[in-house]
Amino acid sequence: MKNFILDTNVLLHDPQSLFKFEENNIFVPITVIEEIDRFKKDMNETGRNARMVSRVLDSMREKGSLAVGVTMPGGGTLRVELFTEKQFKNLPVDLRVDSGDNRILAVARDIRDRYPDVSAIFVTKDTNLRIKADAIGVVAEDYESDKVDIQDLYSGTRSIELPAESIDRFYGQGWLEAPLKLDPNEFITIVDSSNPAHTAICRNDPANGRIVPVRKVPKEGIWSLFARNREQSFALDVLMDDSIKLVTLVGKAGTGKTLLAIAAGLHKTAEENVYNRLLVSRPVFPMGKDLGFLPGDIEEKLTPWMQPIFDNVELLISGHESEKRHSKGYKELMAMGLLDIEPLTYIRGRSIPNQYLIVDEAQNLSPHEIKTIVTRVGEGTKIVLTGDPYQIDNPYVDASSNGLTYLVEKFKGERIAAHVTLTKGERSELAELAANLL
Repeated sequence: MKNFILDTNVLLHDPQSLFKFEENNIFVPITVIEEIDRFKKDMNETGRNARMVSRVLDSMREKGSLAVGVTMPGGGTLRVELFTEKQFKNLPVDLRVDSGDNRILAVARDIRDRYPDVSAIFVTKDTNLRIKADAIGVVAEDYESDKVDIQDLYSGTRSIELPAESIDRFYGQGWLEAPLKLDPNEFITIVDSSNPAHTAICRNDPANGRIVPVRKVPKEGIWSLFARNREQSFALDVLMDDSIKLVTLVGKAGTGKTLLAIAAGLHKTAEENVYNRLLVSRPVFPMGKDLGFLPGDIEEKLTPWMQPIFDNVELLISGHESEKRHSKGYKELMAMGLLDIEPLTYIRGRSIPNQYLIVDEAQNLSPHEIKTIVTRVGEGTKIVLTGDPYQIDNPYVDASSNGLTYLVEKFKGERIAAHVTLTKGERSELAELAANLL
């Protein structure tokens, strides 16, 4: 059994974290309760999480005294630990500055000293606080129940070597028995073991356990868009497959994630009429210093955040000459009800049926926010999430703990989901060099 002392940011990141420490003791410093109380009126995800934590703690309080310890459903106990001046005075002189972080550290150190026979672990997502804890001899760890090692993130693709006759048979009959265990909708590049130039690209079809060819883009393109590399061909294959309800696209800036998703969405909505409309959304996080409140109505306020989406739609429309109605730009598509763009702020509580839903910059979302979004998907809706785990503006998540990488790992074995990692930048030669060198 161990004693875990939880920091405020752990509870605000995952309100259910209280139930994820198995048969161990959980200590919540009273300072954490005070800090959570400051967030409870916020009308954002942090505020909702703060209110949820308060409700969970209150429900546990009804089962017994939190000062003494309440038995948790999975075993172990939950206790709210008070802060005392004596604990504070036991800290090194440099840490005796009265602050929430230092008070929590004082409680963690006191619990370590009070129960010398039980391992005490301070859990926080604050890097500097973990360093401080280590400096005073308190074991500190990050909260990792929803972490995914970014270096081991499922790529959605792999290469395998096969004899030349197997590749010839694949081209001849249009399919091949899966040569090894593959994830559903995983993409494979088959390479001739005797001639590396002899290859084939295919996808694992979960319906019959075969690998099948990647679908070809029509000669007119997808809204005049054509795949420029192998990974983009993979992406268009799953974006255009109506049987795949969840698609995740990960890649650095300029690889075409958003453009491909919007092109496929417009094609499926405006051309094939498979979905009622294309709904594009993205979290509102500024890069750099925030400019503060923006003037105007909701549409005017959203324009700076949604401009990258408008740019992509305009680029596709400018190259799509099939009908004159496309020439007036994205505003006419919105007026016709074929395209809608809105922030994720308003998605909670909704049910979204028969739509092609794109969530851009999904790396800025927490696992809990991702769950909230995906559970909004109604009957007949396809959802596409795009992002770059190395470009995160949300201070509460990182490359390993963001919701996009969490979703990729959780859904990699599901037949209605597919994932593609795009690696080659196609925006411009300069953009590709910048992404690689800077």
